[in-house]
Amino acid sequence: MATRLDRTLVVDTALRLLNEVGLDGLTLRRIAKELNVQAPALYWHFKNKQELLDEMATEIFRRMAAEFAGGPLGGHDATWQRMLTVSCHTLRRTLLGYRDGGKVFSGTRMTDDSYAAPMDALLRQLTDAGFTLRDAAHAWWAAYNFTIGLVIEEQSVFPDPGPPEDRAPESRDPAYDIGDRERRLAGRYPLAAAVGREFFDDFDRAFESGLRIVVAGIEATVPRQDAG
Repeated sequence: MATRLDRTLVVDTALRLLNEVGLDGLTLRRIAKELNVQAPALYWHFKNKQELLDEMATEIFRRMAAEFAGGPLGGHDATWQRMLTVSCHTLRRTLLGYRDGGKVFSGTRMTDDSYAAPMDALLRQLTDAGFTLRDAAHAWWAAYNFTIGLVIEEQSVFPDPGPPEDRAPESRDPAYDIGDRERRLAGRYPLAAAVGREFFDDFDRAFESGLRIVVAGIEATVPRQDAG
């Protein structure tokens, strides 16, 4: 009996293929071939690739949001700093599970309201901590965009999907040869040469350091009134 073609099946197949071929290699024609249907059959569900990417990003978010369903982010007694940190760690780890996950997620539009409950809960934690709604929105937006941007850079260097602790050194894109970069730049631009290892080597450290800077910046610049 043939499997019924629907949006869920198309998206699940697209996410699986994404990990094999990346965003550039993911086409509606390729997905149709994987599903053993003609490409026009997919247009009943998605008018173009962008519509499909929007639904893929929404499904990634749904899967990530399941981790937030257990209660307040970071625990019931978590500070707003820990809440932001836990949120960004979860976002980064989720996106690294998909090849080009950062690119798929950025610039796409959610196709349903599944984002609303987690966002409302996150903003509630911030406003309960004394943020105005505007400052809470800007604080999250800063931390969120830092995380997305770092993931996009990280996946350009290490394109294979999966958690950082499982990353093999040989999985680095050969275009990011740090030794070659240092040799080319060291004579005239020694600082630019040396900083390559900070940019392209240890992304765990770069993420932790950058996130601390973002949180410290929020602490220093956002006026708040203590809750209660």
